Amino acid sequence: MIVGLGNPGPQYRHTRHNLGFDVLDRFADELGVRLDKEKHQGLVVETAHRGEKLMLVKPLTFMNRSGDCVARLARNRLFDPADLLVVVDDVNLPLGRLRTRAGGSAGGHNGLKSIIERTGSRDFHRLRLGVGDERATGDLADHVLSRFRPDERDAVADMTDRAVEALRCWLEEGVERTMDLYNR
Repeated sequence: MIVGLGNPGPQYRHTRHNLGFDVLDRFADELGVRLDKEKHQGLVVETAHRGEKLMLVKPLTFMNRSGDCVARLARNRLFDPADLLVVVDDVNLPLGRLRTRAGGSAGGHNGLKSIIERTGSRDFHRLRLGVGDERATGDLADHVLSRFRPDERDAVADMTDRAVEALRCWLEEGVERTMDLYNR
């Protein structure tokens, strides 16, 4: 299962906090599928990649309740945290940087915190997408809910391309290889 985090609604479209949605949509396009089935408070598509079942998920519960959707979908399957990858924005990483981790804390991210609480596990994988900006001042919520500036768009497009490659690598070669290639 690959889960992209974001907030539902047009006012959040293409904001920093919705980069997980954007990457997952792009990956779905490459697979030739659409996240168009509503299930357990999320948009879902079930498909296959190289003969393995694959579910793509965009929770529609708002960021701080993402775990509600993820936990319900995970309970309907034999849940192994190592079979879950969450694609999420990270203000602690500079814009454009990727970091894959095999587990760990929420790192202050409410979406990850919700998933940890609702699934009861910290052992799922994460693909963190850097949206930090040293020039950002003021409220963190204002920063993550803002859209990318024109001078940032090339870096975001490049990061999105690399994130889609990282998803494919995670599926085909595993988390360790993904970390080796994309945590630079």
